[in-house]
Amino acid sequence: MGPRNRSRRLRGKCGSSRRRSQKSINWKRGTIMTETRRPKIEFLSRETIEQIIDEAYELLEKVGVFVENEEALKLLSEAGQKIDKTRSRVFISRVLVEKCLATCPSEINLYDFSGTKEYLVGRDEIHFNPGSTAIKILDSETLKEREPQTPDLVRLYQLVETLDNFDFQSTALVSSDVPKEIADIYRLYLGLLFSQKPFVTGIFRLESLKPMLDLLLAVRGDKKSLAEKPLAIFDACPSPPLKWSRLTAQSLIECSRLGVPSELIPMGMTGATSPVTLAGTLVQQVAENLSGVVISQLAKPGAPVILGGSPASFDMRKGTTPMGAVETMMIDCACAQIGKYLNLPTHAYMGLSDSKLVDAQAGLETSMGATLAGLAGVNVISGPGMLDFESTQSLEKLVIDNDICGQVRRMVRGIKLQEKPLAIHLFQEIGADFNFLVLPHTRKWYREEHYFGSVVDRDVYDTWVSLGRLDIFQRASREIVRRLHLYQRAELNLRAVPELLSVMNSYARCCGLERLPEVPEV
Repeated sequence: MGPRNRSRRLRGKCGSSRRRSQKSINWKRGTIMTETRRPKIEFLSRETIEQIIDEAYELLEKVGVFVENEEALKLLSEAGQKIDKTRSRVFISRVLVEKCLATCPSEINLYDFSGTKEYLVGRDEIHFNPGSTAIKILDSETLKEREPQTPDLVRLYQLVETLDNFDFQSTALVSSDVPKEIADIYRLYLGLLFSQKPFVTGIFRLESLKPMLDLLLAVRGDKKSLAEKPLAIFDACPSPPLKWSRLTAQSLIECSRLGVPSELIPMGMTGATSPVTLAGTLVQQVAENLSGVVISQLAKPGAPVILGGSPASFDMRKGTTPMGAVETMMIDCACAQIGKYLNLPTHAYMGLSDSKLVDAQAGLETSMGATLAGLAGVNVISGPGMLDFESTQSLEKLVIDNDICGQVRRMVRGIKLQEKPLAIHLFQEIGADFNFLVLPHTRKWYREEHYFGSVVDRDVYDTWVSLGRLDIFQRASREIVRRLHLYQRAELNLRAVPELLSVMNSYARCCGLERLPEVPEV
């Protein structure tokens, strides 16, 4: 990296987080001055990070990226970039990338429906949300995959609203009971009817972008308020290798101009659409992310953008893209580490499984992915609830994953020195029976120090038998019923129904649909 850029990065998060993690104990006046050490994992050395970034710069300069969007090409041309017009290939200079990186926010504030609850996307903050755009749902009764319909989307949104370890919703299912032309708009529309949480979403068609943004404007009231308190993140997925489609680039440009955060999602498959080595795939993934950063910042300097991805370790034996493979997770974590080095918010698809059922494999892959994502400090972690190579959602798995994510969130809080002395005074209080249960200290700290899930089994054997010998899937099924019974729709969602319905109906009629599917409580 050049001297100017290197000095900027040395002042970035990578250095500051290292300083923040150092412990200092000061016994002056009998107090402990210490910061809790956040457990972390890093796959790359600083030298390796810089080599990957350097090669990504070289890739953009010498090979370039293919851009099918005329507006993006115009922005790049006006920025002085060399363009091969016969192939719509743009050669992006390192100088321009560094200039655009300098205008990117290092963190983003996302807000809930009401605009009062704020979520910091950046630093080492982690936010889980369900994996999005599943075209199938695992039927709770038959345990077979089927196409989801409106009631499935409503139940999912209501359920996720009650799951505290998912800070964000996502447009997690694609409803099959509306025309494909409005499927992307419809899923966001339903979500805004039933949820207060921020959304991670995206478009399927170029024509869908305006009505989806109109739905968000219906909630916020005007463009200024939407920019000040964004309610949603829009995914922008370049096509591997090194290609920006007309649709994806336009989404990125329009969201940037409105101040709506975009999440860059490169999707290279090792040995198929990206180099077979993990480091080689990282070079491509970083280059694709950086090209997205450039487009966003040329559209509007300072636009919120998140460095992310959904890479996969391609299984050539099966012809599949396993998201639960350890190599996939390693690429995700390493990319997040590079994002932090570049002082950008980060995203990854982790905490999901390739299994077809909610079984031991699902638990293994999901918990491993969620744990690694938490340790890597990935800011937006998409994936919970998902099965079968990102194609299927399961309500039961969402409930189980909520417990997994809760344990991860507890883990990354670390071990805190709550008071001084740490323990010796307690032994003087308990007397000869050594019973800590009766101490005020136990009551004070028990719930703060320990996480308790809703479906993980911690009963003794006889109690487990007396409760029906239920496995975790059965317990999750019961928990779904309980939570949906407790769900209460927020008054703000109810008040927004007329305007949201007006936007949705207007676009549905343009696509030839005179009547939307019946929605419960609307």
